Amino acid sequence: MALCRTSGFLLVLYLLQGSNTSLVQLNNNGYEDIIIAIHPSVPEDEKIIEQIKSMVTTASTYLFEVTEKRFFFKTVSILIPENWKENPQYRRPKRESFIHADVLVAPPIFPGRDGPYTRHFTACEEKGEFIHFTPDFVLGKKQDEYGPSGRVFVHEWAHLRWGVFDEYNEDKPFYSAKSKKIEATRCSISISGKNSVHKCQGNSCITRACRIDSQTKLYEKDCQFFPDKVQKEKASIMFMQSINSVAEFCNAKNHNREAPNLQNNKCNFRSTWEVISNSKDFNTTTPMVEPPPQPAFSLLRISERIACLVLDKSGSMSNSNRLDRLNQAAKHFLLQTIENGSWVGMVHFDSYANIKSQLIQIISNNERNKLVESLPTTASGGTSICSGIEAAFQMIRGKFNQTDGSEIMLLTDGEDNTVKNCMDNVNKSGAIVHLIALGPYADEAVIKMSNMTGGSHYYASDKAQNNGLIDAFGALASGNADLSQQTLQLESKGLTLTSDVWMNGTVIIDSTVGKDTFFLVTWDKQPPRISLWDPNGTLMGAFTEDRVSKMAYFSIPDIAKVGIWIYSLQAKVNSETLTITVTSRASKSSVPPITVKAKMNKDTNSFPSPMIVYAEIQQGYLPVLGANVTAFIESTNGKIETLELLDNGAGADSFKNDGVYSRYFTSYTENGRYSLKVRAQGGTNVVTRSLGHPLNKALYIPGWVVDGKIEGNPARPEINEDTQTTLESFSRTATGGAFVVSNVPNYPLPDVYPPSQITDLDAKPDGDQITLTWTAPGDNFDVGKVQQYIIRVSGSILDLRDNFDDALQVNTTDLLPNEANSKEIFAFKPGNISEENATHIFIAIQSVDKSNLTSKLSNIAQVALFIPQADPSPDENPQNPHPDENPPDNHKTGVNISTLVLSVVGSVAVVSIILSTTICILKKKKNTNRPRTGF
Repeated sequence: MALCRTSGFLLVLYLLQGSNTSLVQLNNNGYEDIIIAIHPSVPEDEKIIEQIKSMVTTASTYLFEVTEKRFFFKTVSILIPENWKENPQYRRPKRESFIHADVLVAPPIFPGRDGPYTRHFTACEEKGEFIHFTPDFVLGKKQDEYGPSGRVFVHEWAHLRWGVFDEYNEDKPFYSAKSKKIEATRCSISISGKNSVHKCQGNSCITRACRIDSQTKLYEKDCQFFPDKVQKEKASIMFMQSINSVAEFCNAKNHNREAPNLQNNKCNFRSTWEVISNSKDFNTTTPMVEPPPQPAFSLLRISERIACLVLDKSGSMSNSNRLDRLNQAAKHFLLQTIENGSWVGMVHFDSYANIKSQLIQIISNNERNKLVESLPTTASGGTSICSGIEAAFQMIRGKFNQTDGSEIMLLTDGEDNTVKNCMDNVNKSGAIVHLIALGPYADEAVIKMSNMTGGSHYYASDKAQNNGLIDAFGALASGNADLSQQTLQLESKGLTLTSDVWMNGTVIIDSTVGKDTFFLVTWDKQPPRISLWDPNGTLMGAFTEDRVSKMAYFSIPDIAKVGIWIYSLQAKVNSETLTITVTSRASKSSVPPITVKAKMNKDTNSFPSPMIVYAEIQQGYLPVLGANVTAFIESTNGKIETLELLDNGAGADSFKNDGVYSRYFTSYTENGRYSLKVRAQGGTNVVTRSLGHPLNKALYIPGWVVDGKIEGNPARPEINEDTQTTLESFSRTATGGAFVVSNVPNYPLPDVYPPSQITDLDAKPDGDQITLTWTAPGDNFDVGKVQQYIIRVSGSILDLRDNFDDALQVNTTDLLPNEANSKEIFAFKPGNISEENATHIFIAIQSVDKSNLTSKLSNIAQVALFIPQADPSPDENPQNPHPDENPPDNHKTGVNISTLVLSVVGSVAVVSIILSTTICILKKKKNTNRPRTGF
């Protein structure tokens, strides 16, 4: 496993931060503000910049053609790493950063695996996270394997922007078609080629016909589809855009609904063009008459971080211990979170603004301590947010003559009806405004300011035990800094102690972290007694107390010991509120730490629309599986709802075992802001799985058929996709930002949520029965238990999809639903299918809850009613000097449904088997003395 490569370690930061925060806008048919970021571990090479320009330019022309003259690329920013040398052409970025990157040019997941892909873990029609290209791909070194880079960019852009999926399937490369033949999974079906096994060793290559797998009745694992080099078919880009003739997305007329691919599974058998045509982009544009201009490029070089704390010290900050909590959180940020090399200043504001500290570059603890001394100690006056921001701009311009790319970290607890007066100046400044809203009355108008500048939005209630303010400041790490400098939160917990004066717990420090480990304890009334033991049982020294800010902290020199650390806090008074926060950094520059990213699927919502919580857990490129992941969602008044997040590919979770844990959130308690925090813990059952086979990627071309012969491409490095490595125990917490909910009615809330859609229905023949398996939905999406299942079958996919209520219903009297997220198993004997010439049984399910609310129709599973025919084997194969020694295994299996399988088909199959076996036996006798081919 390539876990210890430095390049993978560096890239993980940007993978984590690219959480669908794109700044792209569609303006007059052109996509503006696209960000393509070059990773700092990529060796400096100006050819990469030129090739990016060439790729985007050719992609723009191709995109315009394939979307019927509707879309093109207008403006693109190329982010250049800080470690590349300066150039007069390079400018300082404004709001462009790796957080907002649409495309990352970065090292491959594994050496030699240069496949372009799009990170997309949400539903059909929803935008992806980012596109990943490797340097070798951008430089044109992988064109034979993936096709021209401009065409590949359009393939990946469709994933990213319109939420369509691939029309091939490397896990199910073949299927039983209604033609009663084995077909390659592709769209359209008119793309021609050969199904063959092609193996090369050195300069010697062997090609042979594909054998039948005795279990699947399809082609063997090593069989591949090799397309003809010369084609006439125009579709489809989401199958193989590298074919010269391809100039369309599959549409309703030529879409292959039989193919077992993600596009059919996730988009309800709609073609990619049907999905694109339903997008907001499509419906807000009209085809152009004139050809579009070429893209315009900006070259932006990352430089040092410039940040200014703009802190509210108005009179309301004296309420609910807010000023003390501000000092605790800001001090922790200054001592532990902000990265070395950053420039940091501070502004206080109430009715007016006051610059308390000019910009200081953080080189050592001396600068950090000097900034801490500038934190506010008294609260009075009104709230003038604009004056605070304008003072920060004045300070920054005094040092750097501009505010481009600078960050304003604004904390406020009050309303200010004059915010609109400075909105335009903020927008023109090129600065980024991060908002931390404290308490229930923090001004919501500033959310717009944060959104339009590409900033983050966090919320902390007045419930100090929820630790929201420290979490919010801790989340303000740089979007461009190396991960080795990033502070990772291992623990964030608090309690209000009444009858029991003890707060005890443990913190796991795993081997991927341990550098600069920092324990922070806060209180409300009196300093508690604090005890901390390392994994060997050694009692640590005394904490440093700051009685003014009501906090104490302890920093572990060097690398903290791996294992379970035990802490014990004893309150000295009743009704005391205590919190503990533990942070650390990566222990080694060569090993990526385990990281957690949390987010909601949207920033604003209106009841009764549900929301989805996502938590992505990775170590480097590898997803962490089997973790216990819990989301804590806090409302405006401090009430917390907890959710167990799952990576089971059901309900809100789109893909099983991809390291993204998800769940629906519907437990709204009030209107206003909510905040998200996620805790992830792993034990001995936690493993990592290779991402050598990511979803939503450009198809690797194994070779082409030219003049009837296969011309193979270099084989990809072999990776065991199923390899899993056991990890040690770990713990992490992550803050996912704030979101706003409106139109929540008074309690009790009406039952408006149906069961979630079943998305993993699977059907397998079992003698004269069909066995179905799926994950149980809940009464309210993925919570609770449904009342009943309605299962129907048909001989037509479209009839079942579009006229489900008219299809033949299966008797489910004995099917008693289980709790949500349980595995359901149900077997039944199919009856007669009314459709003539039916070749498959198609099955779908709807769930009904106790309020008679019905789920969306499940994915459609299918079972073939015939034994598929393999391609005829040629009499002679000039590329194979050693004919097959073993005959294909074509024994008859499948669903034993005599009313559905014509006796003629059975007779032909039997004759074919006997004839095939006889021929192969004769061949085997003839070649007894020939050596085996080794495949």
